[in-house]
Amino acid sequence: MEIVSPFKEVIDEINEAGGERTKYCYQCGKCDTVCPWNRVRIFSMRKLIREANFGLSEIEKDDVWLCTTCGKCPQRCPRDVRQIEDTVSVRKIAVKYNVFPSSVKPIKTVASGLSNEGNPFGEERAKRAAWAEGLNVKRFEEGMDYLFFTDCYLCYDPRMKKVAKKTAELLNKLGINYGILGEKENCCGESIRKTGNEELFKKLAKENIKNFIDSGVEKIIVSSPHCLHTFKNEYSQFKVNFDVVHIVELFHSLLKEGKISFSKNIDKKVAYHDPCYLGRQNGIYDEPREVIKAIPGITLVEMEEEREDALCCGMGGGRVWMETHKKERFSNIRIEQAIKAGAEILVTACPYCITNFEDTRVVLGLEDKIEVKDITELVFEAMGLEH
Repeated sequence: MEIVSPFKEVIDEINEAGGERTKYCYQCGKCDTVCPWNRVRIFSMRKLIREANFGLSEIEKDDVWLCTTCGKCPQRCPRDVRQIEDTVSVRKIAVKYNVFPSSVKPIKTVASGLSNEGNPFGEERAKRAAWAEGLNVKRFEEGMDYLFFTDCYLCYDPRMKKVAKKTAELLNKLGINYGILGEKENCCGESIRKTGNEELFKKLAKENIKNFIDSGVEKIIVSSPHCLHTFKNEYSQFKVNFDVVHIVELFHSLLKEGKISFSKNIDKKVAYHDPCYLGRQNGIYDEPREVIKAIPGITLVEMEEEREDALCCGMGGGRVWMETHKKERFSNIRIEQAIKAGAEILVTACPYCITNFEDTRVVLGLEDKIEVKDITELVFEAMGLEH
């Protein structure tokens, strides 16, 4: 019997995304046991999947928007159900009917900024390369080895601009032949896609792809795991294939080739946080740890949850733009885990994670207890480039 539902298209979308797999869910609840939300509140992914498969999703409620797309539930699902794709499919319906709970309202402002200026902050596109003023950073020209794609946070966020500058100085010091596209770049589109705005994602992606091809881009260096994931795994739907490396992969390769040498001891205990989109989504676990362990003086300590079991910071799936109650932030738990492990510095490799951890340090009053650094900043210091 055909299901009659005002959201029958939810079912069609989910069936298209997950195929037969969505029918395999037998409500075992494994997804609920591994979901980080159940560390801070009551939440059931199992319930959402069941409702979605019957077209009964309550798109005006917060629950549909909680998923951070961290990847833990599909990783552990015994029936290979694609929970992330299902969740995004439901969000697409919410976008289509313009139905959002109050906690999600900022997405509208973000979408406007992305559409008009190519970034979620609504900052002027013309100022996208302003972070590079005073540095020896060239505009990308055909024949250069790499495009350094400086994602939105590195271009506009005050904290992450520091990472952008140090990355550029490191690339210069290491003799990498690279350039930037500046105002020709758009946001990669990953996070807005995870909020269900497929149309805007395609607009951003197509404009980026056109500019990449027109400029002769073949290889791309990124600092954001979200950009890495999108360029490698999602732009392929547009029949393109760019060679994309995260900055930590580049550091690791150069280290193995003997092209990076560290001249400064950093006598600190360091914990490394695995970003979801670098670790679980793309399998990059060893490279950052090997880079950190190669720095003289550093003692690498592991937190309670690491590698494929790492706790999400809470900012994926578009949550970076949504309201999260201060007591419900996963980053609170993560900072406390780092301190418990004896770390003096919490290092990661994602602008979302950095932004979240920095805010959490302030909220919890732990500024004097632990530092938060991007791995680029650690490498920069260890190479003796600190001004």
